[in-house]
Amino acid sequence: MKEIIKELTQLQAGAVIENEPLANHTTMKIGGPADVFFEPSSIAGLEKAMNVIIKHQVPWRVIGRGSNLLVSDSGIRGVVIKLGKGIDDVSIDGDIVTAGGGFPLVVLATKVAKECLTGLEFAGGIPASVGGAVYMNAGAHGSEMSSILMKTHILFADGKMAWLTNEEMDFSYRTSILQKKRPGIVLEAIFQLGEGDRETIRSHMMKYKDYRRTTQPWDHPCAGSIFRNPLPEHAGHLIEKAGLKGYSIGGAKISDLHGNFIVNTGNGTAADVLALIEHAKNVVYDRYQIEMETEVELIGGP
Repeated sequence: MKEIIKELTQLQAGAVIENEPLANHTTMKIGGPADVFFEPSSIAGLEKAMNVIIKHQVPWRVIGRGSNLLVSDSGIRGVVIKLGKGIDDVSIDGDIVTAGGGFPLVVLATKVAKECLTGLEFAGGIPASVGGAVYMNAGAHGSEMSSILMKTHILFADGKMAWLTNEEMDFSYRTSILQKKRPGIVLEAIFQLGEGDRETIRSHMMKYKDYRRTTQPWDHPCAGSIFRNPLPEHAGHLIEKAGLKGYSIGGAKISDLHGNFIVNTGNGTAADVLALIEHAKNVVYDRYQIEMETEVELIGGP
């Protein structure tokens, strides 16, 4: 890794850190070190860095604001790329909004609401980056990213870049082609919104924010929803019916507020969370013969 660290540093394309604890970069505050942590300062810099990564044939993965992630206690081998400042430009042209992959989704929802643009209200409480939200087709309150995305700029694993249309992203429930077939990094996204009434938009956003505050445990470190909803059932309801609210293993606990959230009570480990996930899956299957699938991404390893 010394050589790749040297070459990435020589690019002067962003911050390069060795053995950076990923607990510092996830909303669950859990995760061991990345061999190499790279935060690019521009799209051009990221493209150059990807060429170095490909040349050295080391594994890589990208993170945004660290929500929807559970990183192994042993960390991640290879290079972890964090999109943030430098890949977070925003422009608004009428009802067309272009946002960098590193821009915070909550901030974008607030920004477009002030411009009387409607369509992004559902995202006002999703603690993700634009790139992460597009990557997993994040959604809430009956809407999702695929309902507003026009096209997105992707850097693929082979170092090539291309714009993919909404249809080419092959969206489905909490999934896109980037998870299923073509690994890549969301650099930019272009959204088609609509003109709306400022007070109506603000009212909807406040309603969603209040609902989130009263039903979800954002006062503790957590990753968001742990399980996909096994429709027509809902994961949180199944876990609650199974009597698992408040159940804990080590420093990980199923939230007292919402059954589909696991919180870090202060000293939780990824091993604690994984054990709790398996326990919940087993109990729900034993009682209701329903197999639960994780929505949170489980990454890293020995």
